[in-house]
Amino acid sequence: MAERTEQIFNQYRWLLFSIAYRMLGSRTEAEDIVQEAFLRWLEADEEAVQSPRAYLSTVVVRLCIDQQRSARAQREVYTGTWLPEPLLTEQQPELTETAALAESLSFAFLVMLENLGPLERAVFLLREAFEFEYAEIAEMTGKSEANCRQILHRAQQHLGQRRGRYDVSHEQQERITAQFLQASTSGDIDGFLQLLSDDIVFTADGGGKAKAGLKPVRGREKVARGTLSGLRILLPAIVSRIEMVNGQPAIIGYIDGRPYAVIVLDIVDEHIHAIYAILNPDKLRSLPHL
Repeated sequence: MAERTEQIFNQYRWLLFSIAYRMLGSRTEAEDIVQEAFLRWLEADEEAVQSPRAYLSTVVVRLCIDQQRSARAQREVYTGTWLPEPLLTEQQPELTETAALAESLSFAFLVMLENLGPLERAVFLLREAFEFEYAEIAEMTGKSEANCRQILHRAQQHLGQRRGRYDVSHEQQERITAQFLQASTSGDIDGFLQLLSDDIVFTADGGGKAKAGLKPVRGREKVARGTLSGLRILLPAIVSRIEMVNGQPAIIGYIDGRPYAVIVLDIVDEHIHAIYAILNPDKLRSLPHL
């Protein structure tokens, strides 16, 4: 019986993790939530669990809503700007197997979701990314179908134009990321500037545990000069690789074989619209060493 239970759980593991990670922006917390859901399932009345998928998804969603409420309070005292924990996806095609799932895993999308409250975020993701029916969402959230429709509408209005993005192919992302790496490591200020949009925003997350600016930097000149001056200090010690992070090419910098930073680019219409730099070592622990 225990073996059968574990087989069923493993069947839905990626779905549960996918929901939890998008809800929380943290691989570590998502894995903890999924494990807690499994433990609760083991303790549940077997006759009361008519659908393992529905039961497990409901537990994960409700745990994530509670966790997200707590996390939002914690981020009010977070040192600097909070960014999601980067997730390597080269060996995990399940996380990006549809266009909606791929979009909702991107760093820009996860950052955008921070503008939603926990319940709005849950309803929005369950409907838009995972395409659950309203009846299923109502069951998971404990709200009526009509209420879920209203919550989704509010979430869509709240996000508004933040969702607007031009389609960027994998080839474009790969090419521009490679150009960014080349220009930044060679100190090519003119080439670097050409890659950036006029309204470029550079956001770093050091979490008070790594040297990073506490506020986003805006504008081509400021971002270019600040990025290149920072890299100039690190270049003798850093080794960089382009890897698939959150479904898109990104740069991972290593010092002494350990991940030191992850750089994710948000590309719009052939230019870099935003740069996200994750330096908080707590968020890099799950990444493999060189």
